[in-house]
Amino acid sequence: MKYFLILCLLFSLILGGTLSAKQPNILFIMSDDHTTQAIGAYGSRLAKLNPTPSIDALAKGGMRFDRVFCNNSICTPSRASILTGQYSQTNGVLDLGGRLPPQRQFLPAEMRKAGYHTAMVGKWHLKEEPAAFHYYCVLPNQGSYYDPVFRVRGSEPWTKNTVKKRGHSSDIITDISLEWLKNDWNKAKPFFLMHHFKAPHDMFHNAKRYDGYLANVTIPEPHNLHNQPAATFGSRATRDFGAGVTKNHSSWNLGGRLGIEKSLAEPSYGQAVYQKYVKRYLRCVKGVDDNVRRLLDYLEQTGEIENTVIMYTGDQGFFLGEHDFMDKRWMYEEAMRMPFIVHFPQMVSNGSTNDWLINNTDFAPTILELAGAKTPPPMQGRSFVAALNGALKPDDWRTSTYYRYWMHMAHQLRVPAHFGIRSDRYKLIFFYGCSPSGGNTTPAAWEFYDLRQDPFEMNNQYGFAKYEGVIADMKAELERTRQSLNETDEKYPAIQTIINAHWRD
Repeated sequence: MKYFLILCLLFSLILGGTLSAKQPNILFIMSDDHTTQAIGAYGSRLAKLNPTPSIDALAKGGMRFDRVFCNNSICTPSRASILTGQYSQTNGVLDLGGRLPPQRQFLPAEMRKAGYHTAMVGKWHLKEEPAAFHYYCVLPNQGSYYDPVFRVRGSEPWTKNTVKKRGHSSDIITDISLEWLKNDWNKAKPFFLMHHFKAPHDMFHNAKRYDGYLANVTIPEPHNLHNQPAATFGSRATRDFGAGVTKNHSSWNLGGRLGIEKSLAEPSYGQAVYQKYVKRYLRCVKGVDDNVRRLLDYLEQTGEIENTVIMYTGDQGFFLGEHDFMDKRWMYEEAMRMPFIVHFPQMVSNGSTNDWLINNTDFAPTILELAGAKTPPPMQGRSFVAALNGALKPDDWRTSTYYRYWMHMAHQLRVPAHFGIRSDRYKLIFFYGCSPSGGNTTPAAWEFYDLRQDPFEMNNQYGFAKYEGVIADMKAELERTRQSLNETDEKYPAIQTIINAHWRD
């Protein structure tokens, strides 16, 4: 008995002194493309529409993180960073074609070692079998909104072990997770469940019961939907890049896909596209939120909610008309910023907020520390459990977070390849503008934003004498960061040539 009490005390100290010796369950909920603008707790222009009362309740009873960022705003690389705790060049997943084999699925493997019963349900998007989990039921590739097929573990190769379900994916993914919790979870162990919605990924097909949601409501527009100064895009021609809502960014033909009459003139055309686009998006968000409520209800009814860490996030941000953009990919705040909310009554104070610079490589180390496990050497991220305890930010915490988008001018979305860093106040971006092989080059350009003075990134300040010293410091920090994270370009001589030619522009 004496030794047991000593072990309990040690376990509590490892986790910051606020946890009981019982390992908590961990429920990691992630939606696809759910941006902070569409979560009420973040207080955006859409908050008054009350799209997410269940998710907002998690924030009210827990902690809302305000400066969490992905390091590559596209589905597959972001998910790989979450599973590995690594940046893209280290884990090898640079773009949508990337694969994450079982031997690199570090987070579930470490959670198994820590004594957890692990499960992965919903959107996976990492090509290889999620074999590091005890249980999985995942969508192949992007999956379908309606009547989706799932891949499950079986005696045949995993691509052949499929089951088809009837209904909307948000409902079905929740059905599967609840069934696992009720019937398959080994309750002698704590659970680690990654519950990943497909919604609200484009093109936003909601469950039929939400067809009338917001039908008679005018959705507030972002102030920069129709007001896009050319300076925002540095030396690049505004009309040549990006896909969006108005006719000025029509490469994706969003209006045509939504059935908007092409003969409408601006601004009426853009307004009509925006209203339909965002309503479809928010109807999918509403379905996600209602299904989050189902998960919370189960945990409350079974008495598990007090001992369950609930994390809610999106795999990246998303543009809802800001900058006249749709989709993600750019290093601008709406795409780079991730929602992140943690509810855990044993540790987290109700209604608290946090402003540390965190990115998605930090999720795995944090989850592992909550489980009582150490961060393994391959991971590059860092645990922020101390933030959950309400501690002050450590003096050695990162001063900037790194970002890189590799998929140069892909998919009619026409986003140039770029990288950069974001500090507490400033953002520096370098558009090197070519594929890894050097093809299809676009003009190289720098952008710099003072986020305190210009939070919507409307005025590129690169080249202005006022910021000359700050920009020089940020370039030096960007160079150091790239070296420390294995994000340099010796393997890509075409990219390195452009960097060398324009670094001192």
